[in-house]
Amino acid sequence: MLDRSSKISSNRGVGRDLTPLFAPDSVAILGASSDATKWGNWISAQALRMSDSRKVHLINRNGETILGQPALKSLAELDGPVDLVVVTVPARGFEAAIEDSLAAGARAIIGVTAGFAELGMDGRAVQERIVRRVRSAGAVLLGPNCLGVLDTSTSLTLTSNPLPPGRIALISQSGNMALEMSGLLKARGHGFSRFVSLGNQADLNAADVIGACVDHPDTDLIALFCEDFVDGRSFVDAATAAAEAGKPVLLLAVGGSEASIRGAQSHTGSLTSGSLVVDAACRAAGIYRAASPRQLADAAATLLSFGPRAVHRVGVIADGGGSAGMASDVVESAGLSVPKFADDVSDTLRTILPPSAGVTNPVDLIGSGEEGVAAFVPVLEAVLASPEIDSALITGFFGGYEEYGEQLGRAEIEAATSMARIIRKYGKPVLMHTMRPNSNASKIMESAGVPLFLAVDDAATTLSLLDRTSARRRLPSLPTMSANPIESADYWHARELLRGAGLTFPESRLVQDAAEAKKAAAAIGYPVVLKAMGLLHKSDLGGVALGLSTDGELTQALSRMTDSLSPPSFSVEAMADLREGIEIIVGVQRDPRFGPVAMVGLGGIYTEVLADVAFALAPLDADSARNLLEGLRASALLRGVRGKPAVDLNAAGAAIAAITQVAVLQPEINELEVNPLLVTPKGAIALDARIVLRGSGNESDC
Repeated sequence: MLDRSSKISSNRGVGRDLTPLFAPDSVAILGASSDATKWGNWISAQALRMSDSRKVHLINRNGETILGQPALKSLAELDGPVDLVVVTVPARGFEAAIEDSLAAGARAIIGVTAGFAELGMDGRAVQERIVRRVRSAGAVLLGPNCLGVLDTSTSLTLTSNPLPPGRIALISQSGNMALEMSGLLKARGHGFSRFVSLGNQADLNAADVIGACVDHPDTDLIALFCEDFVDGRSFVDAATAAAEAGKPVLLLAVGGSEASIRGAQSHTGSLTSGSLVVDAACRAAGIYRAASPRQLADAAATLLSFGPRAVHRVGVIADGGGSAGMASDVVESAGLSVPKFADDVSDTLRTILPPSAGVTNPVDLIGSGEEGVAAFVPVLEAVLASPEIDSALITGFFGGYEEYGEQLGRAEIEAATSMARIIRKYGKPVLMHTMRPNSNASKIMESAGVPLFLAVDDAATTLSLLDRTSARRRLPSLPTMSANPIESADYWHARELLRGAGLTFPESRLVQDAAEAKKAAAAIGYPVVLKAMGLLHKSDLGGVALGLSTDGELTQALSRMTDSLSPPSFSVEAMADLREGIEIIVGVQRDPRFGPVAMVGLGGIYTEVLADVAFALAPLDADSARNLLEGLRASALLRGVRGKPAVDLNAAGAAIAAITQVAVLQPEINELEVNPLLVTPKGAIALDARIVLRGSGNESDC
């Protein structure tokens, strides 16, 4: 038997022991079958492959011989407890099978059976009842509706399809996506330390399994497909821990449900999408997010060869002008840089290449004649030695020169061998686009860890994917209750809540009629702003009047709003000087999976028109908030253009951070928005805000 004395780590935040799932001493297949069209047969066939390393019991209610092995009629016939039970019986018998498994001492159960939460509310109710029972017994449940589990480090084979051993932990909620991703990774020569099919994630979820891979010595990279993150914050925590342990996490995810924003009552809510929230989670955890299974496999191959490294500044090396130009175009179109080489690098390249060659980046070896193949070697070394270059892309016909004769073939093999040595020396990511991936030279490069690509744009996309991750940041735990719950979402409660967090607002008075409005304006000083209370989008409905300079203008505006809108009250506010400021929007919406999500963007009336916005999981500190703001397309406006001074970005960052802190510390807030936040060279002042409470539909305007 295997040595299983060391406990396999689970998600550190959950602390559940997954040893019975990944390293059981005994396994039972409940629902084993001799019918080759059934899951019970497929799983049994794989389970019997590991009978030399652990006890394997086949359970079939008829007690028939299955795959040449005798089967028991029930778990009750076992002569001792079993660690792990795989349940493949029909859905109608699943709940009873769970009870039988727990009675047999099972500490882990894999539910291959489908027909629960994925079918609707009735199925979900049964599933939730089963989970409560499993947890009360101190056991864990994987699935239901899953393909099983594999751990090559413990010789565990409990899936329908065998997989080769390797360094990748593959986790998937979808069976089909798991099969596609595994096939693409296998085609690139990689195998698997673990495979876990999540299924419905009724009990164990993606965060639990990622957490279990953090300290798993045989796992170097985690590849994941997920449709529902269940507990998004735990997912981020687990992925962050994996990244900090030097194990990159690659995610392929569907866009995410838009249901959470259908009832959104603020600009923030209407601009947020499930996919943008997932992107924000990836940035917080340092996750690499792929857009397709092929992208995931390409990025995984590159990360396994070179690890997480800077790739942004790309040196392009080609053996033809067309290849050099095309590669440079696609690299820059992917958001990367093909910077001009420093003079010393170009000078070195001139000593290697003929006068007709390009030496400024991209490098074009054309004109090198028969020496061209050998020239790849010193050129690659000169490029990788440059501190201004992060990565390299080799493109063109290299790998195909053996077609022109034995002499060129030998030269190409020698060049590939030397290039592989140089790549190992510098450790910088090098990708190769070749028309001949099956040539001897190409195979030498691939065996050295250089990912090969048939299309140059796929290579550029891979580099772009690896360039998009950001610095990880640990997120605090979210409170389930606030120390001082919001009793009302009216204007004054919202204003005081935000002011207490450090936001500055214009001087303001709440009034009921024209007489009170004129008295307030006199105290504040003209010009003033009049706002009708109780309206979510006041500007759209005519509930805001700006720049009122006299009592007459004020009373006229108040009368018009009373007649058309019948608001319960009005706010008279000092008119802010907009001439030297930039209006931005700052909002927070509570996502049902990932919790509070912050948004910043160009504000005022252009918010939804331009949709220049950026997202991050809340809360933000001042530096993170400023970085988010500076990532906007319109960020140049904040730094000053056409004679306008730069605004106070530190003040803006502090204000954004304060807004996100309020939303996090008050869990009853569903949406919180300041629009606009006027950022000037002298500071930041909130000109309008709204709060929507969870489940109430109530909001506050100011």
